[in-house]
Amino acid sequence: MDTRGRNNVTVTGRTDGPVLLLAHGFGCDQNMWRLVVPALAADFRVVMFDYVGSGRSDPSAWSEQRYSSLEGYALDVLEICEELDLRNVIFVGHSVSAMVGVLAAARAPQRFSRLVMVAPSPRYIDEDGYRGGFSADDINELLDSLESNYLGWSAAMAPVIMGNADRPELGQELTASFCATDPDMARVFARTTFLSDSRADLKTVAVPTLVLECRQDMIAPREVGSYVNKAIPGSRLVTLDATGHCPQLSAPRATVQAITDFIGAAE
Repeated sequence: MDTRGRNNVTVTGRTDGPVLLLAHGFGCDQNMWRLVVPALAADFRVVMFDYVGSGRSDPSAWSEQRYSSLEGYALDVLEICEELDLRNVIFVGHSVSAMVGVLAAARAPQRFSRLVMVAPSPRYIDEDGYRGGFSADDINELLDSLESNYLGWSAAMAPVIMGNADRPELGQELTASFCATDPDMARVFARTTFLSDSRADLKTVAVPTLVLECRQDMIAPREVGSYVNKAIPGSRLVTLDATGHCPQLSAPRATVQAITDFIGAAE
């Protein structure tokens, strides 16, 4: 199968620039990056895509077995890198895609030069000595609600996830993105996301890494950013003066600045 068509791969920016590979999170698609792309495209070759089951990807490529683990999404990333012969990739992963980037870089370290983890979480469920932000009961309730009424769940949860009540258009946009995702595929991606535990994988990271968090984020609280920062030796933690889980939409200028500052410092 043609990987470009399967994942609706788009490329923009400087053809001779360093490669930025932007990977969206659960319930989203590459459109979530649109406010940061114009600024990034001035200096970088920007590659975007939709995971199978999201956006304008090819739904015929869907496999529940493959996408029931984060490894399946990491395979998408690696196949895109191979198809486009991408090297020295700066992988920018939002939310669960931050962990997908960790897995991809561990599998093919020759492809990646840096990781940027935007609002990452290696585990969403609290445990003794670890705060992920949710109890096991919270996550079970969330998944039950999503599976019983996906559209209703999307309408209720998207504004909470976006976290900018004074800017309702942002929550409405995320709601629309959630609702555009096939419910059956979304249920699988949700379980894969919210039941994952990638903490042990953080020790495999061997490239310069930026951990980018928001001042207030109900999905990935600041304790999580601190945990990821400490678990990846030499990583840089930047806290944006922003709220919510999608700073590329709510604070695009600050997000771009943090990414470009990090890349410049790592060169």
